[in-house]
Amino acid sequence: MDSSTRKWATLVTCLLVAAVPSIDLTALNQAVPHLSADLRPSSTQILWIADAYGFALAALLVTMGGVGDRIGHKRLLLAGMALFAAASVLTAYAPSAELLIAARALLGVAGATLMPACLSLIRRAFTDAKERTAAVGAFMGVAGLAVGLGPVVGGALLEHFWWGSVFLVNVPVMAAAFVAGAVLLTESRDPVPGRLDLLSVPLSVAGVLGIVYAVKEAAAHGLDQGWIYVSASAGALALTAFVVRQSRLDEPLIDVRLFRRAAFSGSVVTNMFAMFALVAQSLIFSLFFQLALGWSPLKAGLAGLPGAAGAMIGGALLAPPLISAIGRARVVAAGMLLATCGYTLFLTVGLDTSYWMMLPAMLLAGVGMGIGLTVTGDTVLASVPKDRSGAASAISETGMELGGALGMAVLGSVLNAVYRSVLELPAGVPGPAASAAGDSIAGALQAAATLPGDLAGQVGAAARDAFVDGMHAALLCSAGLAALVAVFSLITLRDVPKVITEEEEPDLVTVR
Repeated sequence: MDSSTRKWATLVTCLLVAAVPSIDLTALNQAVPHLSADLRPSSTQILWIADAYGFALAALLVTMGGVGDRIGHKRLLLAGMALFAAASVLTAYAPSAELLIAARALLGVAGATLMPACLSLIRRAFTDAKERTAAVGAFMGVAGLAVGLGPVVGGALLEHFWWGSVFLVNVPVMAAAFVAGAVLLTESRDPVPGRLDLLSVPLSVAGVLGIVYAVKEAAAHGLDQGWIYVSASAGALALTAFVVRQSRLDEPLIDVRLFRRAAFSGSVVTNMFAMFALVAQSLIFSLFFQLALGWSPLKAGLAGLPGAAGAMIGGALLAPPLISAIGRARVVAAGMLLATCGYTLFLTVGLDTSYWMMLPAMLLAGVGMGIGLTVTGDTVLASVPKDRSGAASAISETGMELGGALGMAVLGSVLNAVYRSVLELPAGVPGPAASAAGDSIAGALQAAATLPGDLAGQVGAAARDAFVDGMHAALLCSAGLAALVAVFSLITLRDVPKVITEEEEPDLVTVR
């Protein structure tokens, strides 16, 4: 097989791998009511079923990126695919909530190997700058599209099969990707890898996990819990110790000198805050379609696909020629400004708005985010030597995970605060029902189901109106943040060249 065929085969294999975890993550939301009826988990266990994957993934990304640079990303990817398939089977047939949580955590461990390994293999396979940007855009776009497909796949499977089918469907896809990868992929690793520092691993895990756990729990329970500050402080201390140790080691898990490069550090921070705006918007509209409009999960999942398709078009098709025309900083800024326009248009969306009137906002936000995230993701890979691309992409992915968690916490809190402040319940609502309605729109609709007809309709209408006000407030914050990210990218990426090439000396990145 010639090199041209092999590099495109590498991309197709990585696209298969990228799709599965994203579909799995969002399909879980569809399966929760079904598995809850079967396994009878407590409310705390339901939260852990949802979060175990993300916690394990975020905690191990940096470690797995460093491991891949040392043992080879093809080897790590194949091991991760096999583990992901096995953990999917365990998840599908888990006989209890406890074992399901453990299986979901194992899925997260496997998932942490996949993204850094795939991006590193793409980085090595595509040496032409324009082709590499298009490949990264396709990879990011497929991952985003798969997030939108998750509810569709999950809804379709649950109409005919039991809840475990949404996890079992991962197995044949991962099996096909494993066979293709074993045959087609070329190994990618640091030729002088050095040993893995065993103390750095727990410091990295404890630091990231402490921060992400604190952020997620603050979003769920508020900031009045003392243990949230304990978790955040412990995480910050562990991360500080990790960074200090990396700067003193001859063979660090990650080279902290990478952050001295404006291309790298600016792209990582831009990615993080872009995800801050993007993730919350995705969840908000899922709730809007299903709760405020009363659409089925399958219909809501289909409704969100245009935005995901726009992200893929923006990343894979528009970003490469735009970089050549106006440069990386301006392309990222333009993408974020498009997203700003999309989020601003969402402010006109109400309960009576036609779905077709929402499409321009979806497409603008999707295309803009696709362009911005693709260019910054490509810049992260292009600005470091190929032999360190695993650790670099893992840092970028960790930043995106943290940005997403922060977005859920902050913008979710904004939505809830506005919802509670503007909710006006009619007279005659019993105390318990009023308390439930004041907590969330989901609580309001559940409480309305227990009330007499006219009163139930009034409570539901009041909750939907209040939710739309909260949604507008959160989307206004997203629009403002996207605009700030546009300005930030213009400043931090202004000196980054259109084309970044690596010389033979591994620490040298130059312009041509």
